[in-house]
Amino acid sequence: MGAQLRAVRRRIATVRSTAKITKAQELIASSRIIKAQQRAHAAGPYAREITAAVEAVVSRSGNVDHPLTTPARNPTRAAVLILTSDRGFCGGYNASVLREAQGLTSLLAEEGIEALPFVSGRKGIVWHRFRDKPMMGEWSGFSDTPSFVNANEITRVLLDEFLKPTEEGGVDEIHLVYTEFVTMLTQRPVIRRLLPLEIVERVERVPIPIYEFEPSPEDVLNELLPWYVESRVFHALLDSAAAEIASRRRAMKSATDNANELLEALTREANKARQAEITQEISEIVGGANALAETISGSK
Repeated sequence: MGAQLRAVRRRIATVRSTAKITKAQELIASSRIIKAQQRAHAAGPYAREITAAVEAVVSRSGNVDHPLTTPARNPTRAAVLILTSDRGFCGGYNASVLREAQGLTSLLAEEGIEALPFVSGRKGIVWHRFRDKPMMGEWSGFSDTPSFVNANEITRVLLDEFLKPTEEGGVDEIHLVYTEFVTMLTQRPVIRRLLPLEIVERVERVPIPIYEFEPSPEDVLNELLPWYVESRVFHALLDSAAAEIASRRRAMKSATDNANELLEALTREANKARQAEITQEISEIVGGANALAETISGSK
């Protein structure tokens, strides 16, 4: 009986240590989520304005023949930028975005387009290496605190591949797969096509004014579109960082709650084992006392 009690107490100590770690991780994530939300929110206006400027150039310039806005007639290769995390303890965050990326890869394959993964985040890199899946580009070390320099580096590689002819190993499309931060409890993986640019028609009460461009619309697009791609990548990195921290907070809170429930169950089990041990000791003492009393009375 003593061995069983010692085993239960060892489990209690282990679970209590685990609960301390998960609680600490939860508190750290809670302290960082507000700042991550603020950074993502602050980057939103610039991303919307640069998108509106690019759409205005394209929609008001007639037939603009630009490689960044004109889809290829027969696309054969597409770059897929996948944003994952550098660290774990964030529940199904990475599994969801990787599953969405695999779904996009299958969809492109059905259309005869080869998907070339560009992966950001150690978890995504390890996932591809473990399955011997080649990667055209990889970045890590900044998933929870991305900077504009990181977005610039990724954008430069993607645009170089996009502007390169397909015969020389270039790509015809650029897709982005990341996790969108909706609320503290909801984060969802999304897919966006960055290039060629998709113009979304909006019904607005105020008509869009007619713009005149100096120099030509093509020259304006040459300057605007790289900024547009860079801003969208940066905003996706910030959104993914906020989603990662929120997912980690939720996962660690769930782990802490489960550990506390397990502690309660183990404590009850330990109390039962201790009570059984005490009962057995009392029975042995009483039995010994009775035997001694019978021996003394028999000797008389």
